[in-house]
Amino acid sequence: MNRYILTLILRRIGSGLLTLLIVSALVFLITSMLPGDAAQMILGQSATPETVAALRQHLGLDQPLIVRYFSWLAGMFQGNFGTSFASNLPVTQLVAQRIPATFQLAATTTLVSVPVALIIGITAAMKRGSLLDRALVVSTMAVVAVPEFLVATVAVIIFAVKLHWVPAMSLGSTHQDFLGFLRTFALPVMTLCCVVVAQMARMTRAAIVNQMDSPYLEMTLLKGVSPLRAMLRHALPNAVGPIANAISLSLSYLFGGVIIIESIFSYPGLASQMVDAVSNRDLPVVQLCVMFFAVCYLVLLLIADVLTIAFNPKWRG
Repeated sequence: MNRYILTLILRRIGSGLLTLLIVSALVFLITSMLPGDAAQMILGQSATPETVAALRQHLGLDQPLIVRYFSWLAGMFQGNFGTSFASNLPVTQLVAQRIPATFQLAATTTLVSVPVALIIGITAAMKRGSLLDRALVVSTMAVVAVPEFLVATVAVIIFAVKLHWVPAMSLGSTHQDFLGFLRTFALPVMTLCCVVVAQMARMTRAAIVNQMDSPYLEMTLLKGVSPLRAMLRHALPNAVGPIANAISLSLSYLFGGVIIIESIFSYPGLASQMVDAVSNRDLPVVQLCVMFFAVCYLVLLLIADVLTIAFNPKWRG
């Protein structure tokens, strides 16, 4: 790795950290503007104003917003993410219990979506201009245009309500057999895969087509090499960078879709916990959950940028 590539990567990391700092300020500001009083919701409507004021002082909610933000930011740097308003437990303990379930859902979606998207993208590129290619392009564009909540709702109506193949609620558990695993994750994974596969397949097709239109591949075909062999031995290896970038960018959409999917299917992950914390105005839990998703999203974008830089022929050597 030469010095220029290392400089570009360090710049990407620096810009990612700056973005994360800006996101933290926005997250704290927006969560502080949520309607309702956290102290009042904890004590109930029958609490006296004096009791509410005392609790607000105990939670630090009576301090100016800027003071609370820097206190929260300093706590994060020290590994202290605060205490839940609702349960009075450390926020890290509550969030850590839900992270494995969310990662399990994301990992299962990744294992299913990546091979399917690559097959669709490569097939469409190989059959460019054919009826199959046009059908795949139109289908992926149509799927991208449909929001996840609509796909999830239709899937529940068809496969859970009408056909009774799978349960409408996906109460994930690690202690289940393979059939139970399939029944638990079928609808959430299928819904998440719809958008992720469509995005990934379109970007994969574009990367392969770009390589197939290059002069060196045209020369290879003129020498009598079959299109399939030319694609596998020449086009596909040179498209690894753009394809890896496409995979990273597409998977970053998971952390947006997971919030919707976990809520719809009552999946016990981090996103559903965040939604519950918003309704309970449990600000420390909301803030940590949002920051966790922001970090995951930025890490995937950083990986995409690094892969683009590392596989760019102009910056090698």
